[in-house]
Amino acid sequence: MVESNSEDGYVSNFLSELFGSPLNLTLLGLCGFLLYKIISGKRQEAPSKPPEPELAPLKKRDFTLEQLREFDGKGKDGRILIAVNGKAFDVTRGKRFYGPGGPYGVFAGRDASRGLATFSLTEEAIKDEYDDLSDLNSMQMESIHEWEMQFTEKYDYVGRLLKAGEEPTDYTDTEEESLAGGERSKDD
Repeated sequence: MVESNSEDGYVSNFLSELFGSPLNLTLLGLCGFLLYKIISGKRQEAPSKPPEPELAPLKKRDFTLEQLREFDGKGKDGRILIAVNGKAFDVTRGKRFYGPGGPYGVFAGRDASRGLATFSLTEEAIKDEYDDLSDLNSMQMESIHEWEMQFTEKYDYVGRLLKAGEEPTDYTDTEEESLAGGERSKDD
């Protein structure tokens, strides 16, 4: 029975030390809270929704403004194209930004050059005819070139934006493959 009393003494001493000090109570409460967060976090993890299937790469071609507007993210495949400085880019993988309801959604299916150069996200920054940007100052033109470089590095170049009356380029399969291969290495 002596052993039983000494074990009881150790337990009661431990408990009085543990609960007797405000610092120990605070640390015990913090440990309990963290343990609760860890356990409840694992239970609440909902299965993430499966990623949307990637679209097949768009065959390289040139676009008129009217043709570009078809790719505003609202079509059946949800593809989004944006033109910057006369070049068309497939920005579908950035649809969170450029798609319907996104912060840059006003540019979807449009020539975004003037809006990007002037830092304007309004409809007034987008023209319904080909915009030669000749009235922009040198700082705005430099801004467009920087945006163009960013789009080139991040998104797939899919063709040019055509001026009124301009004939589209006939892209061959081998030319397309060599250009696509070069662009992919920039993304890596």
